[in-house]
Amino acid sequence: MKLPRFIKVQQHFTGPSIDDVESAVRSELTRIKISEQIKPGMRVAITAGSRGIANIAKIIRETAAFLKISGAEPFIIPAMGSHGGATAEGQVEVLESYGITEEFCKAPILSSMEVVQIGVTEQGTPVYVDKYAWEADAVLIIARIKVHTDFKSPIGIESGIMKMAAIGMGKHKQALALHSSGITGIRDYMPEVARLVLKKANVLCGLAIVENAFEQTAIIEAIPTEQIENRERELLKQSASFMPKLPVNNLDILLVDQIGKNFSGTGMDTNIIGRMRILGVKEPEMPSIKYIIASDLSEESHGNALGIGLADLTTRRLFEKIDFQKTNENVITSTFLTRAAIPIVMESDREALIAALRCNWDVKAEDARIIRIPNTLHLEHLYVSEALLPEIQNLDHVRIVGTPEYMSFDEQGYLR
Repeated sequence: MKLPRFIKVQQHFTGPSIDDVESAVRSELTRIKISEQIKPGMRVAITAGSRGIANIAKIIRETAAFLKISGAEPFIIPAMGSHGGATAEGQVEVLESYGITEEFCKAPILSSMEVVQIGVTEQGTPVYVDKYAWEADAVLIIARIKVHTDFKSPIGIESGIMKMAAIGMGKHKQALALHSSGITGIRDYMPEVARLVLKKANVLCGLAIVENAFEQTAIIEAIPTEQIENRERELLKQSASFMPKLPVNNLDILLVDQIGKNFSGTGMDTNIIGRMRILGVKEPEMPSIKYIIASDLSEESHGNALGIGLADLTTRRLFEKIDFQKTNENVITSTFLTRAAIPIVMESDREALIAALRCNWDVKAEDARIIRIPNTLHLEHLYVSEALLPEIQNLDHVRIVGTPEYMSFDEQGYLR
C-alpha cells in the first residue's frame, strides 16, 4: 500500500502566560493575607496531585517557602485518589516523576493511603480526608482548573480545587465511594463532598492554576476558602477558552505518538478526540474520528495505560509497557472499564496505519484525512496528510511549515 504524504503545520493559540511563577505565587498568597492566618509552628499540608502541570514543582516549592517565612511548618501530601497503583509508595513515585521531591521542594513528603472519615453528605456519601492532612493544623490546596474528561457539569465544577478537596484528599477510599455511582458520583456527589471538606478540614485557601493551550502557566490565583466554589466556576470558563483543539473536526485517522497520565487523566483528552467511552454517556458529535492509533505510552505514566481503550489500534511497543496492576486499579476505581480495554495490537506504527487505511471504506490511501500529533496536550506542531491541505491552509490560526513528505519509519516500523 502506498501511504499518503504528510505536511508539518503549526497552530497558533492565544492566551496569557506567566514567566515568573514564583513571584506570582508569593504575590497571590500575600494578596489574600495568608500570613495573618498562620501561627508559629503551625503544620500545614500542601496538596500535590498526579497531573502533569506546568511548573508544579516550582509552585509547590514557593508555596512551602512562603509558609516557612510566615512561621509555619509545611509538608506535602500526595492527593491523587487511586493513582500510583493506590499505594503510598506509588504515589510518591508519581510525584517524583514531576520533580516534586523533598530535596527540591525543601519540605517533607508524607504519603499514606490511610484516611479519616469526617462526615457524611446529605445525599449519604461518606466523606474521607487523608490522615496527615486531617491531623495537620491547616491545608493549602493546589490544583489546576480544567474541563473534565468524563463529564460536563451543570453547575460549572469539573476538574479543580473542589475535585482535589474531594477525590484527591480523600485518597483511594473516597475515589471508590464516588466512582461507585458512576458519572453521578463524580459529577453530582463530588461537589457535596468537597463542600464538607472545605468546611471541616481547616483549609487555609486554594491556589488555582490555569494553563494556556501551550501547557504554560496562564493564571495563578489564591482564593480564600469561602470563595473557592464560585471563583472556580469563573476560572473554568477561562480555562475552556484557552484549550487547544485539532484544526479540523472530521478525520479518517488520528495517530497519537504517546498517551499517558501526564497528558490527561484519561491518557488521551476526551475533549480533543471526541470520545468518552462511558456506559450511558452520549458521545460528542465533534470531532468525528473513524480510527485512533495509540503508538506509545509515556514514561511518566509508570505503566498506567488508562485511556488505551479510547483507541482502535495500538502497537506491541505500547502493549509491552502496560503495568496491568496500576492500570486495572485506576480503571476499576473509575468504573469506566472500556477505557482500559485493549484494542487491536499491531507490530508497529506502519502496520497499524496500514490496517486503519484498509478499513477506511471507499477512501483511497492518498485521499485519507489523517493527522499525527505528539499527544493530546501539545497540539501546536502536528502533521496532516496531503488531503487535508486545501482545508488547513485557509485557516487563520494555522501555518504551513513543511513540504509534503512520506513518513519515515525505523527498522522496526515505528515512526521516527
